[in-house]
Amino acid sequence: MSLIVSIETSTPLCSVALHQSGELLCTLETMEEGGHGKRLTRLIEAVCKESGISLEQLDAIAVSNGPGSYTGLRIGLATAKGLCFALDIPLITLNTLKIMANAWIDIPSSTFLLPMMDARRMEVYAAVFEGASHENFVETQAIVLEPNSFLNLTQPTIAFGNGALKWKDSCENKWVTFSEEHPYPHAKFMGKDAAVAYKKQNFASLVQAEPEYLKEFMGTKPKSKAL
Repeated sequence: MSLIVSIETSTPLCSVALHQSGELLCTLETMEEGGHGKRLTRLIEAVCKESGISLEQLDAIAVSNGPGSYTGLRIGLATAKGLCFALDIPLITLNTLKIMANAWIDIPSSTFLLPMMDARRMEVYAAVFEGASHENFVETQAIVLEPNSFLNLTQPTIAFGNGALKWKDSCENKWVTFSEEHPYPHAKFMGKDAAVAYKKQNFASLVQAEPEYLKEFMGTKPKSKAL
């Protein structure tokens, strides 16, 4: 038995879920602008309260650790670390694209899942997973999409996520179909992986854990002052 709160803040959708041994008890979300900073701790308290669980009963905190939004990932990890320090419980970090793949169930073993997160212009964060097992087939990467991207995939593949549809018109791989389902990762799909990690004691360091950004931060350049 394990009670784990999962936190997902890598995109504009901020979500929290509470699982018991991998089974979902409660989940809440917000798309409010700035909601990661404003609402995250309240969502955590709310899912526990609605489930009749106190924070002190939690066995671990799981958090999506990238790729994704720089600000969102930092807020999520900092919040998770703070709770783990305060409650003296372990931290579990999970790959964002694997969380997206977990949203798909009853997928044939002959089908691949290709989650794509928007990373500006034609760049995406992407990975490939086997449909039935959700085992990783192509590692997480940042890639600039070209018509001939992922031509090595020669079996049915579902491309999805908020970065996938911008590739739809130019994709030359006949095996790839596009879905508008599950555009963002969600905390409710973190429970089973978090439970497995907890059982195996696959914990992250509260001191050394950092978000996996995949690429350097590209901020907006300040406007030059008129002379």
